[in-house]
Amino acid sequence: MSAEIKIVEGTKMSNPDITLNGGSRGLHYEENLLWDKEHSDHPGVDLPKPKGMKLRTGLAPRGNIGLPQVSEPQAVRHFVRLSTLNYSIDSGFFPLGSCTMKHNPRLNERMARLPGFAHVHPMQPVCTVQGALRVMHDLQNILGELTGLPGVCLSPAAGAHGELAGIMTIRRAHEKKGNTGKTVMLIPDSAHGTNPATAAMCGFTVRSIPTKESGRLTVEAFKEALGDGKDVAGMMVTNPNTAGLFEREMIEIANLLHKAGGYFYCDGANFNALVGTIRPADFGVDVMHINLHKTFSTPHGGGGPGSGPICVTKELAPYMPVPVVLKGKNGFYLETEKERPETLGRLKGFSGQFGMHVRALAYILSHGSDGLKQVSEDAVLNANYILSQLKDDYHVPYPGPCMHECLLTDKLQKDQGTTTIDVAKTLVENGFHPMTVYFPLVVPGAMLIEPTETESKDSLDRFIGVMKWIAAEAKAGRGAALHENPVSTPRRRLDEVKAAREPKLRWKKA
Repeated sequence: MSAEIKIVEGTKMSNPDITLNGGSRGLHYEENLLWDKEHSDHPGVDLPKPKGMKLRTGLAPRGNIGLPQVSEPQAVRHFVRLSTLNYSIDSGFFPLGSCTMKHNPRLNERMARLPGFAHVHPMQPVCTVQGALRVMHDLQNILGELTGLPGVCLSPAAGAHGELAGIMTIRRAHEKKGNTGKTVMLIPDSAHGTNPATAAMCGFTVRSIPTKESGRLTVEAFKEALGDGKDVAGMMVTNPNTAGLFEREMIEIANLLHKAGGYFYCDGANFNALVGTIRPADFGVDVMHINLHKTFSTPHGGGGPGSGPICVTKELAPYMPVPVVLKGKNGFYLETEKERPETLGRLKGFSGQFGMHVRALAYILSHGSDGLKQVSEDAVLNANYILSQLKDDYHVPYPGPCMHECLLTDKLQKDQGTTTIDVAKTLVENGFHPMTVYFPLVVPGAMLIEPTETESKDSLDRFIGVMKWIAAEAKAGRGAALHENPVSTPRRRLDEVKAAREPKLRWKKA
């Protein structure tokens, strides 16, 4: 080995000018595409045509199907090595604002893997799945109690699906009441992007409510958007909102909406900040969806599938989707359209993501009412701790305490040439998943941080330490080095402008 590595004492050795083991360092592999691997002499994909033999099946020999010609060990090692590049909540802090990336207790997983739950099939006779139906029935009742909204449907398959179910319920209610002129949905300009998309999919025209000055809805802005209210079907609001702030004037706004004949849909993405402490129905909510992964710790992302139950008022319950689980004289059973003819119908083939229902109920029962209250209080405490430690290092667009997530911007660093993307990429270089960046869109250079209640103070302090160091580097005029980050990852930083203007959407062999 002729290459020479020089290490200066006190500096970090990063990407030495030497290539060992195809670019691997330590036990971190540089993994090429499967197509680029050396073809095996004994692949298990395209097999040679048998000589002097006929297939007993009578079928023609399978032709070349065009997959990489590698052996089983090569294929297994390839995918195992790729899996080590995954970042997950089990491997590190996930401060994604508006996503609530919390720990998934292993107790939940054990419960979901019990044979009586894991091996059931939705087509089984009702009498053989009474335990599974009891789980769903109990979860319905608990979600109704936590939200103050007694009508609960578990079938929506994810948060956006639940959002669709909620707005379709509102549309169905107006249709059955003959309110053909109710065509407008009011939505704050800081809303999740799915909100206006869902309203449009359901046939509503979106009317935006400005929130930029205060970060919150105001009665004055709402009144202006409402007008005489004759064309307003409802409003979609997240509370706490996407800036991590509690909507203080919500009760008065809800009263004005109801007086105009509209319904209040609450995006339940941030329910983790309220669970066990405040019931959304008490500030005027008529329908909301709940992300079970965000509030009740079912797996998020690739560990899914998702689940987005909706909870509605007694008035709207006849219109929500079927089925729900009911209890009759012969036990639990799934309701049908015949029993509730005013329903908007089915949104899913069966009754929802049952494995997620088991996990959510296990989480709720293991915490109890006092534990759920502490969940929301600790989530708010952790976010405010981060805000208190970083408010002098980064710009805080809206003063005062936050709820479960805090919002910062790059305003103080931008003058030194350091932007939000530099902060995010430098966090990656230092082993942290970045926070949500450039959202909400109403705040330039946004950095939305949500620590959740499951992070320890030690974990938060390490994150805060890196954020302070980044701010100090930018302030000292050393921000140029941050533009190069990350430099120690298997893939380096993209040229974002070129990637947007000249995207390579298909791999082609050289």
